[in-house]
Amino acid sequence: MKKKNTVGAVAENDYVIRVLDSPGQVDAVGWNALLALQESGGELNPFMRHEYLAAMFESGSATPATGWTPRFVTLWEGSQLTGACALYLKNHSYGEYVFDHAWANAYHQHGLLYYPKALVAPPFTPVPGPRLLARDAATRTLLVQALVAWCGEEELSSLHLLFTSDADVAACEEAGLMLRHNVQFHWSNRAPTLVTSCTSGVALPLAQEGALRLRPGRAGSAAPAGEDAATNGLASTRPFRDFDDFLMSLSHDKRKKIRQERRKVLDAGVRFRWSLGKNISTSDWDFFYSCYERTYFEHGNAPYLSRDFFQRMQDTMPENWLLFVAERNGRPIATSLIAVRPNGVRAAGQFDAQTTAGIAYGRYWGAIERVDCLHFEACYYQPLQWCIEHGYQRFEGGAQGEHKMARALLPVKTTSAHWLAHPAFADAVERFLEREGEGIAGYMEELERRNPFRQVRP
Repeated sequence: MKKKNTVGAVAENDYVIRVLDSPGQVDAVGWNALLALQESGGELNPFMRHEYLAAMFESGSATPATGWTPRFVTLWEGSQLTGACALYLKNHSYGEYVFDHAWANAYHQHGLLYYPKALVAPPFTPVPGPRLLARDAATRTLLVQALVAWCGEEELSSLHLLFTSDADVAACEEAGLMLRHNVQFHWSNRAPTLVTSCTSGVALPLAQEGALRLRPGRAGSAAPAGEDAATNGLASTRPFRDFDDFLMSLSHDKRKKIRQERRKVLDAGVRFRWSLGKNISTSDWDFFYSCYERTYFEHGNAPYLSRDFFQRMQDTMPENWLLFVAERNGRPIATSLIAVRPNGVRAAGQFDAQTTAGIAYGRYWGAIERVDCLHFEACYYQPLQWCIEHGYQRFEGGAQGEHKMARALLPVKTTSAHWLAHPAFADAVERFLEREGEGIAGYMEELERRNPFRQVRP
């Protein structure tokens, strides 16, 4: 399909849209090069790497047979790939984590078909990041317009872009899509300090002088809270020195509870070891999958991802995986798999706004034995301790879970963008989203009042 481009800096060039049926038809080098442009420092978001999306398809995890029919939309100027996104035709709404079942039911009640719909997001992965890979903002907006036009031509009910980046949000707003907000919980490796005198500017460590009132930030920021330090009598922040330093930033009851929970696991005879990248052995991957699979079966569901998917992760992008194994009496009893985006730390424990942020993402866990508080240790305390020791700036805890706040994961707002073809339903959804957005804003304010950090004394 060829159209005259009339947008922004590339207004005088023709572009071609090619819609491809599988990630294997997309040039991996060109895709990853575009992905690198979306991130500061050129680091690749693990879940948008070509290798990750290809593994989803080639392992049978996200295919037409499982309700995920790939349509990789690519934008070309001559022989140059200038924009791309991973789109899936869906005949259900499972594995998305932004819930639209009520919308589907409303369509059905009015005798209309909601499925198939178009989804732009990596399958089964509720992690904020770039969805529209483009060389610049003008091309990104053009890509959104092309998506809407294509969905109209294919007579699809709707288009949904989930857990989008700020750049994607701007492009979607410009193209007239509706925005929807939700809440996740992220931890930031920032030990705040309190300015003791407005005139002297002297800053003392938080552990000595009390804490601050943290504010939720937006997903994708280097520090999801505490961004307004300068206006709250706070000096610039520093990384935590160690886990005890982190604990000292928390209120007394939260600090005491974490120590009690860690002690329960230790007293039960459980010890942890971790492996990164190629040091994760095949036997550890096998044990992890048995735990992962068991977790799903215990909840009455089949696992989304196949063992072959994780084999492909081991083979093609091992550097993006960190595995914690819990052992008792020398026998593994639980695992926690963490994805990582390597950092650009200049020296041990030092980073700044110009340094590529190391990010860890909580993904999967499972156990074959019950131990009190083992989940908290495996999924939060061990990863947070590792992040502090290795200079990582952020740990994202995944979808939902207010209980994460007690472990110092603070609320951040995530955003999705939506287009509905039916005008009346689009109007109804827009009104719904306005009301829902007000509820989310109130929810964020309520969560802010419950933050786990030590409070500033007047």
